[in-house]
Amino acid sequence: MPNKDWVQRRQVAIYAVAVLAAIGFGLGIPDAAPFFQRLIEPVLVVLLYVTFLEVPFVRIRRAFRNTRFMAAALGLNFAVVPAVVWVLTRFLPQDPVILVGAFMVLLTPCIDYVITFTELAGGDSEQVTAATPALMLLQLLLLPLYLWLFMGQQVAEAIEPGPFVEAFLLIIALPLALAWLTEVAAERSEAGRRWQSTMGWLPVPMMALTLLVVIASQLPRVYDSIGRLAAVVPVYVAFLVVMPLLARTLARALDMAPGEGRALVFTSVTRNSLVILPLALALPAGYELAPAVVVTQTLVELTGMVVLTRVVPTWLVPGTATDPSAGTD
Repeated sequence: MPNKDWVQRRQVAIYAVAVLAAIGFGLGIPDAAPFFQRLIEPVLVVLLYVTFLEVPFVRIRRAFRNTRFMAAALGLNFAVVPAVVWVLTRFLPQDPVILVGAFMVLLTPCIDYVITFTELAGGDSEQVTAATPALMLLQLLLLPLYLWLFMGQQVAEAIEPGPFVEAFLLIIALPLALAWLTEVAAERSEAGRRWQSTMGWLPVPMMALTLLVVIASQLPRVYDSIGRLAAVVPVYVAFLVVMPLLARTLARALDMAPGEGRALVFTSVTRNSLVILPLALALPAGYELAPAVVVTQTLVELTGMVVLTRVVPTWLVPGTATDPSAGTD
């Protein structure tokens, strides 16, 4: 079994291999897409479980006390991002199927691999991890409201609350509770410590597996509709450019340390495509292309993350990241 450090040093290459494998499955064996689609939710649950284990809960509690970061992250994601998204989507074809997919993914902040990319850029991953429950809960509550404001009552009513509640309970609350129980067991028994140590090398492989499952399940949809989907790519790219600049401006205005500033950049720019995909799949008849719009954002974002993990610490938010536990009173 490869050790954790070896896996983390090569995680970008591992993700690239997973994406290439997914493309191979998606194009070479399109009939396997339903099989991969059934794996999305269980794989996401495991991914979030091992991701939450990465940051001890004592540090998460401490990070919660950093009200400045929490307020900035929530303000960016639920006030600034909707305004930016509304402007950017004015350049899209006003096709409700394209628009609902774009709105669903761009209006929902990431709660999984944002932690990994924040760490890669030397950011304060504890702050991001602490913010994930609030980010998830608020996006579940506010997305129908945003869809109603941007697209009208008919589209908002097509979003059933059941899948959203199920997503929060299954994909967020369950892994978070299991991670807490694992940490309790690790404090009290040798077996618990061994289990936690074994789980420590899984975040990167599970992220790679999640990418493989999601892309392989949806690529046939993307491939068959490439002409209609091409229009959303420039909008997704523009979002990757605009939001880091706005987040840097806010981080400077609040005099944030480099680690906090980088965390703010990544929580403002990464989107919840992996978690939102099951919700897009639950849309009623007539919206079959919406999941493909979501997956297209995943492909664009992953390419952008390769760039941002290098640009953010060297140019956008330079400096030496301090101890993330400092300054969180």
